[in-house]
Amino acid sequence: MTVHIGANKGDIAETILLPGDPLRAKWVAENMLENAVQYNAVRNMFGYTGTYKGNRVSVQGTGMGIPSISIYVTELFKDFDVQTAIRIGTCGGIGKTKLRDVIIGMGASTDSGVNRRAMGGLDFAPIANYELLTAAVAAAKAHGINYHVGGIASMDVFYDDSNAFDVLEAHGVLGIEMEASGLYTIAARYGRRALAICTVSDLIRTHEKTSSEERETGFQAMVEVALEAAFA
Repeated sequence: MTVHIGANKGDIAETILLPGDPLRAKWVAENMLENAVQYNAVRNMFGYTGTYKGNRVSVQGTGMGIPSISIYVTELFKDFDVQTAIRIGTCGGIGKTKLRDVIIGMGASTDSGVNRRAMGGLDFAPIANYELLTAAVAAAKAHGINYHVGGIASMDVFYDDSNAFDVLEAHGVLGIEMEASGLYTIAARYGRRALAICTVSDLIRTHEKTSSEERETGFQAMVEVALEAAFA
């Protein structure tokens, strides 16, 4: 067990899905996995292990922001030997995206100082695992899902009144979220596979948005893509 994950060695699969919302983790376990067993409830950050098409897989809530996801993925990689981690999150859409589109994150920009601190002042460019990314694209095509592949940005400030979105959109970024950059960097550090798949839950320019309930339980397409990619 670790400070934040109340599991024993072997309780967590080598492949894991990482929603920010612990209630989405619960929904995935109850609706997408077979024989799911809860292994974590520390701080109500729920974690479960079950199977998908005979493959053992876990799902773990990570909370909001790079500091929070960094805690969980570090412990999952270092203490529980997780080899593949796929974030299944929500994002604000910019550019050509529409509500409920799925974005497969090729790279994750950030305004956080966490990566720069870890890299001794260098601007490390965190990117997805290529095999997972191409498998996710294939799965999205097979399921007929409206998807995009491109850059996302993990921002520290949720209610941002700056011109950051204008700058990011001008450079082709498609989605704004808060965690992927941290996941990609830590995965690179430990030599593990990582990918972020996000559903557009709101549109930053028009202020259209989905409900809180739909964000917890309504994004099955994203989860299917993640599971198919994980075991391609």
